[in-house]
Amino acid sequence: MHRLILSLMAVVALTACGVDGEPVQPTLNAGVGVSSSGVNVGGAVGLHKGPMSLYLGF
Repeated sequence: MHRLILSLMAVVALTACGVDGEPVQPTLNAGVGVSSSGVNVGGAVGLHKGPMSLYLGF
């Protein structure tokens, strides 16, 4: 849970860096998997600005 909160805080901070310049395009990917060993939840948040992209998986 702490990792998710820290990841979201990082995305917000990085998004704020692009407020006055080229628009930052945030992305969010999430998935749920079900198998015989249980349920798995995962995802990633990312930012894309110009030629640079940053993604954090959880």
